[in-house]
Amino acid sequence: MAKGLSYRQAGVDIDVADATKREMASSLETSDERVLNRIGAFASLFDARFPGYDHPILVIKSEEPGSKQLLAFQHDRIESICQDLINHLIDDIIVMGATPLSVQDVIVCGKLEKDRVSRLVAGMAAACRAQDCSLTGGETSEQPGVIDAGTYVLTASVLGVVEKERIIDGQRIATGDQVLAVPSNGMHTNGYSLVRALLEQNPKIADAQIGDESFLDAIMRPHTCYYQPFRGLFELNELHGMAHITGGGVAGNLDRILPPELDAVVDLSALRILPLFRFIRDQAGADDADMLRTFNMGVGMTLVVTPGSVDAVRSHLDAHSCESYVIGEITSGEKKVRYTGELNW
Repeated sequence: MAKGLSYRQAGVDIDVADATKREMASSLETSDERVLNRIGAFASLFDARFPGYDHPILVIKSEEPGSKQLLAFQHDRIESICQDLINHLIDDIIVMGATPLSVQDVIVCGKLEKDRVSRLVAGMAAACRAQDCSLTGGETSEQPGVIDAGTYVLTASVLGVVEKERIIDGQRIATGDQVLAVPSNGMHTNGYSLVRALLEQNPKIADAQIGDESFLDAIMRPHTCYYQPFRGLFELNELHGMAHITGGGVAGNLDRILPPELDAVVDLSALRILPLFRFIRDQAGADDADMLRTFNMGVGMTLVVTPGSVDAVRSHLDAHSCESYVIGEITSGEKKVRYTGELNW
């Protein structure tokens, strides 16, 4: 006959989980009157009235921060990975002109460590507040035997809203439209499997200097969120499309918003490549094609605008401390991104 075996002995401590949830409560406090309940309920209640919208369309996306999260936990960059997750998530819906409303997170771990989980929730809540939305709840799942203790897997989903007539999905893109690049601040959340392989081969490069910071600091910069500088452009009729440049690079993301009969011609010599990517190229011995497929190369977003609105869009972004520059043009074609010129390393 089996001896007595408790849930705690099996690897799950409910007392620790309850204490962690109590600490989460303060992080989830919000003044947003649309959030109708608080932590402890089985699900979140969010008021679905949208004053000012004639035909509100919900915009929904789930995301995870990829293998960058492994580095974040190894180097105690917990708050940083929270910004990565939330900012990437919000960037994916603002390219459709959406306003972010609510985020739900999921934290899966092998062993629930109260301090770490509390920092994760606080970090995600702070990242949401910075973009005028709320972390309304989520799930924390302790799975001993399935995931090693000390390992965390993060994901989250965002709910946003856009007026149907104001959806920005690329359908209005036309021949002659200009493609603007908005810079990234580094790798954002893509290409980390390659970078981790480089670090495994030569751990000393973590301390190598890239400008005035270490390689480790450069690769751990949080993913930029573009909502605040972009939101004032959402009602601009001359803004025809936006693409968030993530895995696949410029070509693998800009093509997602092109109409079937149009191409985007991008001048590679115009790209302002960050020193970080030059360092990675040299360390990996990678060719240009592989670098362009793997990394954003210094372009965090692309905007497709009418020729006559380029100056106005750039002026708006400049006023919000957001740089932009022309990298290409829309031509007739087959829904492809075609490169001209060569990268200016």
